[in-house]
Amino acid sequence: METKALLIDDEQPNLDNLQALLKTYCPQVNVCGTALNAEAAKRVLYTEQPDVLFLDIQMPQQNGFDFLRSLPEYNFEVIFVTAYDQYVLQALRFAAVDYLLKPLDINELQAAVERAIKQRRLKEQNQLLHNLMQTLKSGQSQDEPRIALATAKETRFVKISEIIRCESSNNYTTFHLSDGETLLVCKPIYAYDDVLTQYGFIRCHQSHLVNKPFIKSWKKEFGDFLLLTDGSEVPISRGKKEGLKKALHV
Repeated sequence: METKALLIDDEQPNLDNLQALLKTYCPQVNVCGTALNAEAAKRVLYTEQPDVLFLDIQMPQQNGFDFLRSLPEYNFEVIFVTAYDQYVLQALRFAAVDYLLKPLDINELQAAVERAIKQRRLKEQNQLLHNLMQTLKSGQSQDEPRIALATAKETRFVKISEIIRCESSNNYTTFHLSDGETLLVCKPIYAYDDVLTQYGFIRCHQSHLVNKPFIKSWKKEFGDFLLLTDGSEVPISRGKKEGLKKALHV
């Protein structure tokens, strides 16, 4: 799976050099953006939601540590990239995956990337387990079952009965709710497949999960689509037709 990275450094040559090294020696990393200062970094951070930050420490106006302190939460791993070695202890306090000194050593860069990817996967597994436990706990109580959805700004506990459908786009999933709200979660749709199918959701397409009670009809003109009660049309893939027929008893 591709790992998205944001590079933050106040010197453009450093950004260009790091981007070139990652492209050549760490092809599993996709640089989703670069930034020359903290404010620019925040804009990219919230729009792209990267998995890893390569962060310079000494920057004008707001250094790397101040930048991290200004964020409400960390949904990414941090690799500090700096020309100075006196910040190691401070970097450890921010739970940095690694601390790389300029000029960059290729072996150290590759090792840091691998550690970041492993740490990211571990956190994702823990989050999925947490989500499942929240769902199971809710199901054991008198309340309707809920699922924990971690967005860029908060973790929302949503009633499963209020989810109309889920739509995937690469490593992101958009949850469409019955009140018209949408929630964008930085997880692929398959991460929710097993949990939601237990509650009547149907995988009608590689990129779509639908909640059975919200299905209004099966349209067969100009292709196969499910018409949902909110007016949306969801495609039905050829490989999912037979399973869908069984689920809908048609």
